[in-house]
Amino acid sequence: MVDFNRLLLSLFCFFVVSVSFGQNRYAVYFKYKPQESYSLNRPSEFLSAAAVARREKFQIPVDSLDLPLAAKYITEIASKSNKVLYQINWFNAAIVEASPENVADITSLPFVEKVVLAAPGGNSSGRISNGFSAKTGASVPLNPGSKTEASPYSFQNDLLGIPVMHGEGFKGKGITIAVFDAGFPGVNTISAFAHLFSNNQIVATGDFAHIGNTNVYKFNQHGTNSLSLIAANQENLLISGAPDSKYILGITEDVPTEYRIEEYNWVRAASWADSLGADIISSSLGYWDFDDPSMDYSKEDMDGKTATITKGASVASNKGILVVTSAGNYGSRGPASIVAPADAAGILAVGAVTAQLGRAGFSSQGATADGRFKPDVVAFGNNVQLIRSNGTLGPSSGTSFSAPQIAALAAGLWEARPDWTKDDLINYILKSSSQYENPDNLLGYGIPDFSKAYYGEILSVLTLGKESDFKIYPNPLNGGDLFIQFGKGLTGEFSLFDVSGKEIQRVEIQRVSVSQPFEIRLPEIPKGMFLVQMQSGREIKRTKLLKR
Repeated sequence: MVDFNRLLLSLFCFFVVSVSFGQNRYAVYFKYKPQESYSLNRPSEFLSAAAVARREKFQIPVDSLDLPLAAKYITEIASKSNKVLYQINWFNAAIVEASPENVADITSLPFVEKVVLAAPGGNSSGRISNGFSAKTGASVPLNPGSKTEASPYSFQNDLLGIPVMHGEGFKGKGITIAVFDAGFPGVNTISAFAHLFSNNQIVATGDFAHIGNTNVYKFNQHGTNSLSLIAANQENLLISGAPDSKYILGITEDVPTEYRIEEYNWVRAASWADSLGADIISSSLGYWDFDDPSMDYSKEDMDGKTATITKGASVASNKGILVVTSAGNYGSRGPASIVAPADAAGILAVGAVTAQLGRAGFSSQGATADGRFKPDVVAFGNNVQLIRSNGTLGPSSGTSFSAPQIAALAAGLWEARPDWTKDDLINYILKSSSQYENPDNLLGYGIPDFSKAYYGEILSVLTLGKESDFKIYPNPLNGGDLFIQFGKGLTGEFSLFDVSGKEIQRVEIQRVSVSQPFEIRLPEIPKGMFLVQMQSGREIKRTKLLKR
Protein backbone atom coordinates (compact mmCIF):
# COMPACT_ATOMS: atom_id res chain seq x y z
CA MET A 1 0.00 0.00 0.00
CA VAL A 2 1.40 3.44 -0.97
CA ASP A 3 2.01 5.96 1.81
CA PHE A 4 0.77 9.08 -0.03
CA ASN A 5 1.95 11.49 2.69
CA ARG A 6 5.47 10.13 2.46
CA LEU A 7 5.32 10.22 -1.35
CA LEU A 8 4.20 13.85 -1.35
CA LEU A 9 6.98 14.73 1.10
CA SER A 10 9.54 12.99 -1.11
CA LEU A 11 8.34 14.83 -4.19
CA PHE A 12 8.45 18.14 -2.33
CA CYS A 13 12.01 17.47 -1.15
CA PHE A 14 13.03 16.48 -4.68
CA PHE A 15 11.60 19.75 -5.98
CA VAL A 16 13.40 21.83 -3.35
CA VAL A 17 16.72 20.05 -3.99
CA SER A 18 16.30 20.46 -7.75
CA VAL A 19 15.71 24.19 -7.35
CA SER A 20 18.71 24.42 -5.01
CA PHE A 21 20.95 22.67 -7.53
CA GLY A 22 19.86 25.10 -10.23
CA GLN A 23 20.60 28.20 -8.21
CA ASN A 24 24.24 29.27 -8.46
CA ARG A 25 25.79 32.20 -6.62
CA TYR A 26 27.17 35.05 -8.70
CA ALA A 27 29.00 38.29 -8.04
CA VAL A 28 27.31 41.10 -9.96
CA TYR A 29 29.63 44.11 -10.44
CA PHE A 30 28.15 47.52 -11.22
CA LYS A 31 29.65 50.21 -13.45
CA TYR A 32 28.43 53.13 -11.37
CA LYS A 33 27.53 54.05 -7.80
CA PRO A 34 24.91 56.79 -7.96
CA GLN A 35 23.55 58.02 -4.62
CA GLU A 36 20.12 59.34 -3.76
CA SER A 37 20.26 59.17 0.04
CA TYR A 38 23.93 59.25 1.06
CA SER A 39 26.77 61.75 0.72
CA LEU A 40 30.50 61.67 1.44
CA ASN A 41 29.90 64.86 3.42
CA ARG A 42 27.72 62.91 5.89
CA PRO A 43 29.77 59.76 6.66
CA SER A 44 28.07 59.18 10.00
CA GLU A 45 24.99 58.00 8.08
CA PHE A 46 26.80 54.88 6.77
CA LEU A 47 29.86 54.52 9.02
CA SER A 48 30.04 54.13 12.80
CA ALA A 49 31.52 56.87 14.96
CA ALA A 50 34.57 54.64 15.55
CA ALA A 51 35.11 54.19 11.80
CA VAL A 52 34.85 57.93 11.19
CA ALA A 53 37.22 58.61 14.10
CA ARG A 54 39.87 56.26 12.64
CA ARG A 55 39.72 58.03 9.30
CA GLU A 56 40.00 61.43 10.93
CA LYS A 57 42.84 60.38 13.25
CA PHE A 58 44.98 59.01 10.44
CA GLN A 59 43.79 61.48 7.79
CA ILE A 60 42.20 58.80 5.62
CA PRO A 61 39.52 60.39 3.41
CA VAL A 62 36.04 58.94 3.16
CA ASP A 63 35.63 57.89 -0.48
CA SER A 64 33.18 56.25 -2.84
CA LEU A 65 34.21 52.77 -1.67
CA ASP A 66 32.60 53.56 1.67
CA LEU A 67 29.24 54.44 0.14
CA PRO A 68 26.42 51.88 0.01
CA LEU A 69 25.34 50.50 -3.36
CA ALA A 70 22.62 52.18 -5.38
CA ALA A 71 19.27 50.93 -4.08
CA LYS A 72 17.66 51.07 -7.53
CA TYR A 73 20.30 48.70 -8.92
CA ILE A 74 19.66 46.20 -6.15
CA THR A 75 15.92 46.35 -6.79
CA GLU A 76 16.36 45.65 -10.49
CA ILE A 77 18.77 42.71 -10.16
CA ALA A 78 16.55 41.28 -7.41
CA SER A 79 13.72 41.09 -9.93
CA LYS A 80 15.90 39.05 -12.27
CA SER A 81 17.36 36.63 -9.71
CA ASN A 82 16.14 34.30 -7.00
CA LYS A 83 17.62 36.32 -4.14
CA VAL A 84 20.15 39.07 -3.38
CA LEU A 85 22.29 37.55 -0.65
CA TYR A 86 24.40 40.57 0.32
CA GLN A 87 26.14 43.67 -0.96
CA ILE A 88 29.87 44.53 -1.01
CA ASN A 89 30.37 48.29 -0.89
CA TRP A 90 34.11 48.11 -1.55
CA PHE A 91 33.64 46.22 -4.82
CA ASN A 92 30.44 47.99 -5.89
CA ALA A 93 29.03 44.49 -6.24
CA ALA A 94 26.26 42.26 -4.95
CA ILE A 95 26.14 38.51 -4.46
CA VAL A 96 22.98 36.98 -5.90
CA GLU A 97 21.47 33.53 -6.07
CA ALA A 98 20.28 32.89 -9.60
CA SER A 99 19.92 30.27 -12.30
CA PRO A 100 22.31 30.26 -15.28
CA GLU A 101 19.37 31.40 -17.40
CA ASN A 102 19.10 34.59 -15.34
CA VAL A 103 22.72 35.59 -15.94
CA ALA A 104 22.17 36.77 -19.52
CA ASP A 105 19.33 39.05 -18.38
CA ILE A 106 21.39 40.49 -15.53
CA THR A 107 24.47 40.96 -17.72
CA SER A 108 22.43 42.88 -20.30
CA LEU A 109 21.46 45.59 -17.81
CA PRO A 110 23.20 48.86 -18.79
CA PHE A 111 24.63 49.50 -15.31
CA VAL A 112 26.11 45.99 -14.88
CA GLU A 113 29.84 45.69 -15.59
CA LYS A 114 30.19 41.90 -15.28
CA VAL A 115 28.73 38.80 -13.64
CA VAL A 116 31.16 36.27 -12.13
CA LEU A 117 30.37 32.75 -10.93
CA ALA A 118 31.21 32.58 -7.22
CA ALA A 119 29.86 29.11 -6.42
CA PRO A 120 27.65 26.51 -8.08
CA GLY A 121 24.42 25.25 -6.58
CA GLY A 122 24.34 21.86 -4.94
CA ASN A 123 25.37 20.04 -1.82
CA SER A 124 28.58 20.33 0.15
CA SER A 125 31.38 18.13 -1.12
CA GLY A 126 32.66 17.20 2.32
CA ARG A 127 36.06 18.66 1.54
CA ILE A 128 38.10 20.46 4.20
CA SER A 129 39.56 23.62 2.75
CA ASN A 130 43.21 24.31 2.03
CA GLY A 131 44.68 22.50 5.02
CA PHE A 132 43.23 25.09 7.38
CA SER A 133 40.91 22.57 9.07
CA ALA A 134 40.66 22.41 12.83
CA LYS A 135 42.45 19.07 13.07
CA THR A 136 43.77 18.80 16.60
CA GLY A 137 45.40 16.19 18.75
CA ALA A 138 44.08 14.72 21.99
CA SER A 139 42.61 17.17 24.45
CA VAL A 140 44.87 18.09 27.36
CA PRO A 141 42.58 19.47 30.08
CA LEU A 142 44.20 21.19 33.04
CA ASN A 143 43.12 21.07 36.66
CA PRO A 144 41.58 24.53 37.28
CA GLY A 145 42.75 24.40 40.86
CA SER A 146 46.42 23.90 40.07
CA LYS A 147 49.09 26.23 38.78
CA THR A 148 52.49 25.15 37.53
CA GLU A 149 55.55 27.41 37.49
CA ALA A 150 55.66 27.24 33.70
CA SER A 151 52.22 27.00 32.09
CA PRO A 152 51.85 24.91 28.91
CA TYR A 153 51.32 28.09 26.91
CA SER A 154 54.34 29.96 28.34
CA PHE A 155 56.63 29.20 25.42
CA GLN A 156 54.40 30.70 22.73
CA ASN A 157 53.81 33.85 24.80
CA ASP A 158 57.43 34.22 25.86
CA LEU A 159 58.61 34.01 22.28
CA LEU A 160 56.83 37.28 21.41
CA GLY A 161 57.39 39.03 24.73
CA ILE A 162 53.72 38.89 25.77
CA PRO A 163 54.52 38.66 29.53
CA VAL A 164 56.61 41.82 29.25
CA MET A 165 53.79 43.52 27.33
CA HIS A 166 51.31 42.59 30.04
CA GLY A 167 53.80 43.67 32.69
CA GLU A 168 53.82 47.10 31.09
CA GLY A 169 50.03 47.13 31.38
CA PHE A 170 49.14 46.59 27.72
CA LYS A 171 46.50 43.97 26.92
CA GLY A 172 44.88 45.48 23.84
CA LYS A 173 42.46 47.86 25.58
CA GLY A 174 40.93 50.39 23.21
CA ILE A 175 41.65 48.23 20.15
CA THR A 176 38.88 46.50 18.18
CA ILE A 177 39.81 43.21 16.50
CA ALA A 178 37.66 41.53 13.85
CA VAL A 179 38.17 37.75 13.71
CA PHE A 180 37.02 35.95 10.55
CA ASP A 181 36.80 32.16 10.55
CA ALA A 182 34.54 29.11 10.21
CA GLY A 183 32.59 29.30 13.47
CA PHE A 184 32.95 29.99 17.18
CA PRO A 185 31.27 27.10 19.04
CA GLY A 186 31.60 27.28 22.82
CA VAL A 187 32.85 30.86 22.92
CA ASN A 188 29.64 31.98 24.64
CA THR A 189 29.95 29.31 27.34
CA ILE A 190 33.70 28.76 27.91
CA SER A 191 34.97 30.44 31.08
CA ALA A 192 38.15 31.73 29.42
CA PHE A 193 35.95 33.96 27.23
CA ALA A 194 33.48 34.99 29.95
CA HIS A 195 35.06 38.44 30.31
CA LEU A 196 34.18 39.26 26.69
CA PHE A 197 30.49 39.05 27.60
CA SER A 198 30.53 40.43 31.14
CA ASN A 199 32.49 43.48 29.95
CA ASN A 200 30.52 43.94 26.70
CA GLN A 201 33.64 43.40 24.59
CA ILE A 202 31.76 41.71 21.73
CA VAL A 203 30.94 44.62 19.40
CA ALA A 204 29.06 42.62 16.77
CA THR A 205 28.69 39.17 15.22
CA GLY A 206 27.76 38.15 11.69
CA ASP A 207 27.54 35.06 9.51
CA PHE A 208 28.28 35.65 5.83
CA ALA A 209 28.64 31.98 4.90
CA HIS A 210 25.25 30.72 6.06
CA ILE A 211 22.78 33.41 5.01
CA GLY A 212 19.98 33.83 7.54
CA ASN A 213 21.92 32.40 10.48
CA THR A 214 22.30 34.79 13.42
CA ASN A 215 24.17 32.50 15.80
CA VAL A 216 27.95 32.46 15.25
CA TYR A 217 28.57 30.25 18.28
CA LYS A 218 28.36 27.00 16.30
CA PHE A 219 29.77 25.23 13.21
CA ASN A 220 33.53 24.56 13.00
CA GLN A 221 35.66 25.07 16.12
CA HIS A 222 38.56 26.48 14.11
CA GLY A 223 37.37 30.00 14.92
CA THR A 224 37.19 29.19 18.63
CA ASN A 225 40.76 27.89 18.48
CA SER A 226 41.99 31.02 16.71
CA LEU A 227 40.11 33.45 18.96
CA SER A 228 41.50 31.76 22.06
CA LEU A 229 45.03 32.72 20.97
CA ILE A 230 44.07 36.40 21.02
CA ALA A 231 41.41 36.84 23.67
CA ALA A 232 41.51 34.01 26.26
CA ASN A 233 41.91 35.16 29.85
CA GLN A 234 41.96 32.33 32.38
CA GLU A 235 45.13 32.10 34.40
CA ASN A 236 45.16 28.34 34.92
CA LEU A 237 44.11 27.57 31.36
CA LEU A 238 45.29 30.15 28.80
CA ILE A 239 46.11 33.85 28.93
CA SER A 240 46.56 35.32 25.47
CA GLY A 241 47.92 38.65 24.36
CA ALA A 242 44.84 40.86 23.97
CA PRO A 243 42.12 39.89 26.46
CA ASP A 244 41.11 43.55 26.94
CA SER A 245 40.37 44.27 23.26
CA LYS A 246 36.89 44.51 21.79
CA TYR A 247 35.88 41.91 19.21
CA ILE A 248 33.87 41.56 16.03
CA LEU A 249 33.23 37.90 15.14
CA GLY A 250 32.46 36.95 11.55
CA ILE A 251 31.90 33.60 9.86
CA THR A 252 33.14 33.72 6.26
CA GLU A 253 34.29 30.14 5.69
CA ASP A 254 31.98 27.26 4.76
CA VAL A 255 34.23 24.33 5.62
CA PRO A 256 32.64 21.46 3.61
CA THR A 257 33.18 23.16 0.23
CA GLU A 258 35.74 25.47 -1.30
CA TYR A 259 34.63 28.04 -3.87
CA ARG A 260 35.41 31.68 -4.48
CA ILE A 261 32.20 32.68 -2.72
CA GLU A 262 34.24 32.47 0.51
CA GLU A 263 36.55 35.19 -0.74
CA TYR A 264 33.54 37.43 -1.35
CA ASN A 265 32.23 36.50 2.11
CA TRP A 266 35.54 37.67 3.55
CA VAL A 267 35.53 40.99 1.68
CA ARG A 268 31.92 41.65 2.70
CA ALA A 269 32.86 40.94 6.32
CA ALA A 270 35.90 43.23 6.08
CA SER A 271 33.76 46.08 4.73
CA TRP A 272 31.26 45.48 7.54
CA ALA A 273 34.02 45.39 10.18
CA ASP A 274 35.50 48.60 8.79
CA SER A 275 32.13 50.33 9.03
CA LEU A 276 32.02 49.29 12.70
CA GLY A 277 35.47 50.74 13.43
CA ALA A 278 37.71 47.64 13.46
CA ASP A 279 41.41 48.40 13.97
CA ILE A 280 42.74 44.90 13.24
CA ILE A 281 41.46 41.99 11.17
CA SER A 282 42.78 38.58 12.23
CA SER A 283 42.07 35.92 9.63
CA SER A 284 43.25 32.31 9.78
CA LEU A 285 42.04 31.57 6.26
CA GLY A 286 43.65 31.33 2.85
CA TYR A 287 42.83 30.39 -0.73
CA TRP A 288 44.66 28.85 -3.65
CA ASP A 289 42.78 25.84 -5.07
CA PHE A 290 39.07 25.07 -5.14
CA ASP A 291 36.52 22.32 -5.68
CA ASP A 292 36.04 23.76 -9.17
CA PRO A 293 39.55 23.67 -10.75
CA SER A 294 38.63 26.50 -13.12
CA MET A 295 38.66 28.79 -10.06
CA ASP A 296 42.18 27.77 -8.99
CA TYR A 297 44.89 30.39 -8.62
CA SER A 298 48.41 29.95 -9.96
CA LYS A 299 51.68 31.00 -8.37
CA GLU A 300 51.72 33.90 -10.81
CA ASP A 301 48.41 35.09 -9.37
CA MET A 302 50.00 35.58 -5.94
CA ASP A 303 51.16 39.05 -6.96
CA GLY A 304 49.28 41.17 -4.43
CA LYS A 305 46.63 42.38 -6.86
CA THR A 306 44.86 39.44 -8.54
CA ALA A 307 42.99 37.27 -6.03
CA THR A 308 39.57 38.53 -4.95
CA ILE A 309 40.35 38.29 -1.24
CA THR A 310 43.75 39.95 -1.75
CA LYS A 311 42.04 42.95 -3.36
CA GLY A 312 39.74 43.13 -0.33
CA ALA A 313 42.67 42.93 2.10
CA SER A 314 44.39 45.75 0.21
CA VAL A 315 41.32 47.96 0.52
CA ALA A 316 41.16 47.22 4.26
CA SER A 317 44.84 48.16 4.57
CA ASN A 318 44.23 51.42 2.72
CA LYS A 319 41.45 52.19 5.19
CA GLY A 320 44.00 52.07 8.02
CA ILE A 321 43.15 48.55 9.23
CA LEU A 322 45.96 46.15 10.10
CA VAL A 323 45.24 42.83 8.38
CA VAL A 324 46.96 39.84 9.99
CA THR A 325 46.57 36.60 8.05
CA SER A 326 47.98 33.09 7.85
CA ALA A 327 50.72 32.55 5.28
CA GLY A 328 49.35 29.11 4.43
CA ASN A 329 50.06 25.45 5.13
CA TYR A 330 51.46 24.56 1.70
CA GLY A 331 55.14 24.63 2.69
CA SER A 332 55.70 21.17 1.26
CA ARG A 333 55.13 22.64 -2.20
CA GLY A 334 58.34 24.59 -1.88
CA PRO A 335 59.03 28.22 -2.81
CA ALA A 336 56.17 30.53 -3.77
CA SER A 337 53.57 28.51 -1.86
CA ILE A 338 51.79 31.29 0.04
CA VAL A 339 48.03 31.60 -0.27
CA ALA A 340 45.77 34.61 -0.78
CA PRO A 341 45.45 37.10 0.90
CA ALA A 342 48.94 36.57 2.35
CA ASP A 343 50.35 37.97 -0.91
CA ALA A 344 48.85 41.42 -0.28
CA ALA A 345 51.16 44.35 0.40
CA GLY A 346 50.70 46.46 3.51
CA ILE A 347 49.56 43.58 5.73
CA LEU A 348 51.22 40.99 7.99
CA ALA A 349 51.32 37.46 6.57
CA VAL A 350 52.38 35.09 9.35
CA GLY A 351 54.30 31.84 9.01
CA ALA A 352 55.04 29.24 11.67
CA VAL A 353 58.16 28.10 13.53
CA THR A 354 58.85 25.05 15.68
CA ALA A 355 60.11 24.97 19.26
CA GLN A 356 63.64 24.96 17.79
CA LEU A 357 62.78 28.30 16.08
CA GLY A 358 63.14 26.89 12.56
CA ARG A 359 60.42 26.98 9.91
CA ALA A 360 57.68 24.42 10.48
CA GLY A 361 57.62 22.11 7.44
CA PHE A 362 54.00 22.95 6.61
CA SER A 363 54.50 26.73 6.71
CA SER A 364 54.14 28.28 3.25
CA GLN A 365 57.13 29.95 1.65
CA GLY A 366 57.57 33.11 -0.40
CA ALA A 367 58.27 35.01 -2.46
CA THR A 368 55.28 36.68 -4.03
CA ALA A 369 55.00 36.61 -7.80
CA ASP A 370 56.32 40.18 -7.89
CA GLY A 371 59.34 39.31 -5.74
CA ARG A 372 58.41 40.52 -2.23
CA PHE A 373 59.51 38.62 0.89
CA LYS A 374 56.79 36.47 2.43
CA PRO A 375 55.84 35.57 5.06
CA ASP A 376 56.35 38.93 6.74
CA VAL A 377 56.91 37.50 10.23
CA VAL A 378 56.57 34.18 12.06
CA ALA A 379 55.36 32.92 15.43
CA PHE A 380 55.17 29.55 17.16
CA GLY A 381 52.88 27.31 15.13
CA ASN A 382 53.79 23.70 15.88
CA ASN A 383 51.78 22.18 18.77
CA VAL A 384 50.42 25.54 19.86
CA GLN A 385 48.39 25.41 23.08
CA LEU A 386 44.84 26.61 22.36
CA ILE A 387 41.28 26.23 23.63
CA ARG A 388 38.87 23.82 22.01
CA SER A 389 35.10 24.12 21.75
CA ASN A 390 34.67 21.93 24.86
CA GLY A 391 36.70 24.40 26.92
CA THR A 392 39.82 22.28 27.33
CA LEU A 393 43.39 23.18 26.43
CA GLY A 394 45.20 21.16 23.79
CA PRO A 395 47.86 21.33 21.06
CA SER A 396 47.32 22.00 17.37
CA SER A 397 49.50 23.11 14.49
CA GLY A 398 49.26 25.43 11.51
CA THR A 399 49.84 28.99 10.41
CA SER A 400 46.19 29.39 11.40
CA PHE A 401 47.43 29.45 14.97
CA SER A 402 50.56 31.55 14.57
CA ALA A 403 48.69 34.46 12.95
CA PRO A 404 46.33 35.20 15.90
CA GLN A 405 49.32 35.49 18.24
CA ILE A 406 50.73 38.27 16.06
CA ALA A 407 47.32 39.99 16.00
CA ALA A 408 47.36 39.97 19.82
CA LEU A 409 50.89 41.36 19.92
CA ALA A 410 49.88 44.10 17.49
CA ALA A 411 46.87 45.03 19.64
CA GLY A 412 49.04 45.47 22.72
CA LEU A 413 51.59 47.52 20.81
CA TRP A 414 48.91 49.75 19.30
CA GLU A 415 47.47 50.37 22.75
CA ALA A 416 50.97 51.29 23.92
CA ARG A 417 51.63 53.52 20.90
CA PRO A 418 48.22 54.93 19.89
CA ASP A 419 49.84 57.64 17.79
CA TRP A 420 51.25 55.02 15.38
CA THR A 421 49.52 54.56 12.05
CA LYS A 422 48.93 51.09 10.67
CA ASP A 423 52.10 51.44 8.60
CA ASP A 424 54.09 52.58 11.66
CA LEU A 425 52.86 49.55 13.56
CA ILE A 426 53.94 47.19 10.79
CA ASN A 427 57.28 48.94 10.50
CA TYR A 428 58.12 48.60 14.19
CA ILE A 429 56.97 44.99 14.31
CA LEU A 430 59.27 44.18 11.38
CA LYS A 431 62.17 46.11 12.90
CA SER A 432 61.77 44.19 16.16
CA SER A 433 61.96 40.84 14.40
CA SER A 434 64.83 38.40 14.77
CA GLN A 435 66.20 38.59 11.23
CA TYR A 436 65.22 42.11 10.22
CA GLU A 437 68.67 42.74 8.75
CA ASN A 438 68.56 39.57 6.64
CA PRO A 439 64.97 38.63 5.72
CA ASP A 440 64.24 35.60 3.59
CA ASN A 441 61.31 33.69 2.12
CA LEU A 442 61.24 31.07 4.87
CA LEU A 443 60.77 33.21 7.98
CA GLY A 444 60.39 36.64 6.44
CA TYR A 445 61.75 39.18 8.93
CA GLY A 446 61.62 36.59 11.69
CA ILE A 447 60.05 36.48 15.16
CA PRO A 448 58.82 39.86 16.47
CA ASP A 449 59.49 41.01 20.03
CA PHE A 450 57.37 43.41 22.09
CA SER A 451 60.29 45.01 23.93
CA LYS A 452 62.24 45.74 20.76
CA ALA A 453 59.17 47.19 19.06
CA TYR A 454 58.06 49.23 22.06
CA TYR A 455 61.52 50.44 23.13
CA GLY A 456 63.01 50.50 19.66
CA GLU A 457 63.25 54.26 19.48
CA ILE A 458 64.99 54.43 22.86
CA LEU A 459 67.47 51.71 22.01
CA SER A 460 68.32 53.36 18.70
CA VAL A 461 69.27 56.55 20.57
CA LEU A 462 71.54 54.61 22.91
CA THR A 463 73.30 52.81 20.06
CA LEU A 464 76.10 54.89 18.57
CA GLY A 465 78.21 54.40 15.50
CA LYS A 466 78.10 51.57 13.02
CA GLU A 467 76.02 48.51 13.85
CA SER A 468 78.30 45.78 15.22
CA ASP A 469 77.84 42.06 14.85
CA PHE A 470 75.92 40.48 17.70
CA LYS A 471 75.35 36.78 18.16
CA ILE A 472 74.84 34.45 21.10
CA TYR A 473 75.30 30.71 20.87
CA PRO A 474 74.33 27.97 21.39
CA ASN A 475 70.73 29.16 21.13
CA PRO A 476 68.67 27.20 22.17
CA LEU A 477 70.93 26.56 25.18
CA ASN A 478 71.26 23.03 26.58
CA GLY A 479 74.06 23.50 29.11
CA GLY A 480 75.37 26.46 31.08
CA ASP A 481 78.13 27.91 28.86
CA LEU A 482 77.16 30.78 26.59
CA PHE A 483 79.32 32.44 23.93
CA ILE A 484 78.70 36.01 22.82
CA GLN A 485 79.96 37.80 19.73
CA PHE A 486 79.64 41.51 20.46
CA GLY A 487 81.35 44.81 19.82
CA LYS A 488 84.97 45.75 19.26
CA GLY A 489 86.16 45.98 22.86
CA LEU A 490 87.75 43.57 25.33
CA THR A 491 85.22 44.21 28.10
CA GLY A 492 81.46 44.36 28.33
CA GLU A 493 78.57 44.14 30.74
CA PHE A 494 76.35 41.06 30.49
CA SER A 495 72.79 41.00 31.84
CA LEU A 496 70.23 38.20 31.86
CA PHE A 497 66.49 38.85 32.40
CA ASP A 498 63.47 36.58 32.61
CA VAL A 499 60.38 37.30 30.51
CA SER A 500 58.82 39.42 33.26
CA GLY A 501 61.81 41.77 33.11
CA LYS A 502 63.38 40.58 36.41
CA GLU A 503 67.16 40.71 36.33
CA ILE A 504 68.71 37.31 37.03
CA GLN A 505 72.40 38.11 36.50
CA ARG A 506 74.55 41.18 35.79
CA VAL A 507 78.33 40.81 35.48
CA GLU A 508 81.36 42.41 33.83
CA ILE A 509 82.98 40.05 31.34
CA GLN A 510 86.30 40.12 29.51
CA ARG A 511 88.10 38.45 26.64
CA VAL A 512 91.74 38.43 25.55
CA SER A 513 91.12 39.21 21.87
CA VAL A 514 88.37 40.81 19.79
CA SER A 515 88.69 37.87 17.42
CA GLN A 516 87.28 35.62 20.17
CA PRO A 517 83.76 35.65 21.61
CA PHE A 518 82.97 36.53 25.20
CA GLU A 519 82.34 33.43 27.31
CA ILE A 520 80.15 33.25 30.41
CA ARG A 521 78.91 30.54 32.72
CA LEU A 522 75.20 31.02 33.42
CA PRO A 523 73.49 30.26 36.73
CA GLU A 524 70.99 27.42 37.00
CA ILE A 525 67.92 28.59 35.11
CA PRO A 526 64.68 26.75 34.24
CA LYS A 527 63.59 25.91 30.73
CA GLY A 528 61.99 28.80 28.92
CA MET A 529 62.64 32.14 27.27
CA PHE A 530 65.06 34.78 28.56
CA LEU A 531 66.44 38.12 27.43
CA VAL A 532 70.19 38.64 27.06
CA GLN A 533 71.61 42.17 27.06
CA MET A 534 75.19 43.20 26.28
CA GLN A 535 76.50 46.71 26.84
CA SER A 536 79.82 48.31 26.06
CA GLY A 537 79.93 52.04 26.65
CA ARG A 538 76.73 53.39 25.16
CA GLU A 539 76.22 50.49 22.76
CA ILE A 540 73.47 48.11 23.82
CA LYS A 541 72.24 44.92 22.16
CA ARG A 542 69.41 42.64 23.25
CA THR A 543 68.23 39.28 22.01
CA LYS A 544 66.21 36.27 23.14
CA LEU A 545 67.76 33.16 24.63
CA LEU A 546 65.86 29.89 24.75
CA LYS A 547 66.84 27.43 27.50
CA ARG A 548 65.89 23.81 26.70
